[in-house]
Amino acid sequence: MKHPPRSAALAAAVCTALLASGCATNLSGSGLPTSSAGSELPPVQASQELFAQLPASIQQSKKIVVGTSPNYKPVEFLEGGTISGMDIDLFNAAAQRMGVEVEWKQSPFDQILIGIQAKKYDAGVSAFTVTPERTRTVDMVSYLSAGSLWVVQQGNPKQVKAGEPPCGHSVAVQVGVVQEMEMKQAQAKCKGNPIKLLSFSDQGEANTAMMSGRADMMAADSPIALYAIKMSNGKLEELGESYDTAPYGVVSRKDQPELAKAVQAAYTDLKESGHYEQILAKWNQTDGAVETFEVNGK
Repeated sequence: MKHPPRSAALAAAVCTALLASGCATNLSGSGLPTSSAGSELPPVQASQELFAQLPASIQQSKKIVVGTSPNYKPVEFLEGGTISGMDIDLFNAAAQRMGVEVEWKQSPFDQILIGIQAKKYDAGVSAFTVTPERTRTVDMVSYLSAGSLWVVQQGNPKQVKAGEPPCGHSVAVQVGVVQEMEMKQAQAKCKGNPIKLLSFSDQGEANTAMMSGRADMMAADSPIALYAIKMSNGKLEELGESYDTAPYGVVSRKDQPELAKAVQAAYTDLKESGHYEQILAKWNQTDGAVETFEVNGK
């Protein structure tokens, strides 16, 4: 998922050690690009109708507590101690439309869903792929289309074969993401020549393993893989084409269906006003734009 510069990676490491003290938590109500020179779009206007649809607890506090793992540049990452990225801008704008602020809480990726179900967070925004397994236990509002993509060093020196299980190869992934599950499933096809799975809590660590040659290949979501390639100064390249395209989704609890419906309506309003496309353009993700925002694929 991301390839932060050294300063961001350092900040992420420091904040991981300070999670208990609330590091990298920022309260924000605006998701509009801050550097959109020449933009003529007006500010996002709060909708009293959408505010009234929110759960009573959120109406009372006037904020949504959201778990995220900010180590997936450019989708979500740390910038000067503040959580930033495409996901962050989009959800901040949606919250502004709903008339509330967002309290962002940093969390390891594989702990966010657990935190939502434990009512530690109202929602999760962290490039979660919508899957049938996830929607059985949580609600998910789709907002971006992304696929999986393999990355190798320039020239593919380890001769990884595209489209085949990477048996006998070391594969860097982030813990808890779809690609990690995919590689675990692929092990069954590697009789006597297993995949050496290198799972990292931070996608930046997976990128480092790929750059250093510790990993023969890396598997990640296409927006993150392409960004890592771009930032590698020619050291990395994509292997094959993007596959298994699926939407990212905002996660919320099953016992608060009104929150998912309000988020769905807010994103729909942002698309109609042009703010959705404006934010995607800021992060060079317009290819992933969706026409409709669905709750659990419906």
